[in-house]
Amino acid sequence: MNQFSHICVYCGASDGVNGEYLAGASALGAEMARRGFGLVYGGGIVGLMGAVARGVAENGGAVYGVIPTALMPKEVSGPPIGTLEVVDSMHIRKARMAELADAFIALPGGFGTLEELFETITWTQLGIHRKPIGLLNIAGFYDPLLAMIEHSIEQGFVREKYRGLLVAESDPAALLDRLEVHEAPDGFMRWMAKEEV
Repeated sequence: MNQFSHICVYCGASDGVNGEYLAGASALGAEMARRGFGLVYGGGIVGLMGAVARGVAENGGAVYGVIPTALMPKEVSGPPIGTLEVVDSMHIRKARMAELADAFIALPGGFGTLEELFETITWTQLGIHRKPIGLLNIAGFYDPLLAMIEHSIEQGFVREKYRGLLVAESDPAALLDRLEVHEAPDGFMRWMAKEEV
């Protein structure tokens, strides 16, 4: 059983066109707080970022945001939610969020969300960490991405064993249940070390 203090959530700074996205982000935040999990996130108060942060805070959970100075005017248009750490760059932001988190969840989002998600997956694949990674697949948003991952496996670009790097569910409680018991496969560096023995 994995023990989580804080979960890092990657998600969009926009609402999206489907109201289910905001509702799902709020529901995830509430469920995290109910289980005693704090939130680490990008620090914004708009879009899905704001929804998940408010979902945690309004249900008594801890919220810790990390934001680069350059994004403050775009993503923080009022009082911050919880604790806000301002850093110099996106690189520092991502490293700090990863350092603080015990697990990762991606909600719907754009290029930034996808980039953060795949960097985190790659770090697991390389054996840099073994923290669980989940997708909250609200309204089937990530169905095309999951199909692309399957295609990459079928075409020999992703090893079959790495299919288990990512846990996907459409319901927040079901996703957290699975992440709590999920064990990531050995990353590439650990795998190579075993092969050499």
